Amino acid sequence: MALSVPTPTATLPFKYAIDSHHSKPNSLFSSSPQKLNTTHLILQVADSGKWSNMVSFFPGFITEGRDVQSLKVDLYEAIAPLDRGAEATPEDQQRVDQIARKLEAVNPVKEPLKSDLLNGKWELFYTTSQSILQTQRPKLLRPNGKIYQAINVDTLRAQNIETWPFYNQATANLVPLNSRRVAVKFDFFKIANLIPIKSAGSGRGQLEITYLNEDLRLTEYQEEIEVICSS
Repeated sequence: MALSVPTPTATLPFKYAIDSHHSKPNSLFSSSPQKLNTTHLILQVADSGKWSNMVSFFPGFITEGRDVQSLKVDLYEAIAPLDRGAEATPEDQQRVDQIARKLEAVNPVKEPLKSDLLNGKWELFYTTSQSILQTQRPKLLRPNGKIYQAINVDTLRAQNIETWPFYNQATANLVPLNSRRVAVKFDFFKIANLIPIKSAGSGRGQLEITYLNEDLRLTEYQEEIEVICSS
C-alpha cells in the first residue's frame, strides 16, 4: 500500500505514486504465466503542509464524517514512525493495512480515473515496496529524500521522481482497464537526473486507486513478474 498527496502540476508525463510508487522494472521476455507482486502505497498531496499539522490535518475534515476523520488520524499516526515503511514490522504493516481497508470501504470517489482529484504531484508517505525502500542496503545508500509521483489524467502519463541522493525518474503511459485500475507501461528513465534511457516497455504493471480524496490517495501496485524458461 502506498500513501500519497497531490500538488497540482501542469506539465506532467506521469502519476503512484505510485504513489508515487517508483518500482523497478522486471524482466518481461517470456510467455510463461505471470505472477503479480502486489505492493501498497499511501500518498499525500505534495507541499500541502498538512502532514506537519498533526492536530488539524485537513480542512476537508469539516465536511467529512467523524469516522473518516478518525480513520485518517489513525492512519497518519500509524505510519508516522515507520520511515516511509522501511522500519515497519509485520505487525505494523498489518495495522496500517487494517486502517486502510476501513478507509477504502468509505471511498468517496468511486471512479478515480474520471476525477480531477487524481491530477497533480503526490508525495509518497508509506509503501510496502522493497524496490522503493531498498531495506537490504545500508541506510546511506537508500532513497532518503522525498519521493513523488505526478499524474496527468488527461494525457494518461505518470512520472515517479526520487530526490536525494539518487534523483532518478521513471515515466510511464497509463492504459485504463476500468474506472479504478490502469496498466502502467514505463517507457523512459533518467538516472541521477542526467542519463536518459528510453525503454520499449521493459517495465510494466497494474495500478489500482483504492481511495482518493483531495489530499490522500491509497494505491495498490502489481508488478508483472515473468519466469524466463529455456525451451
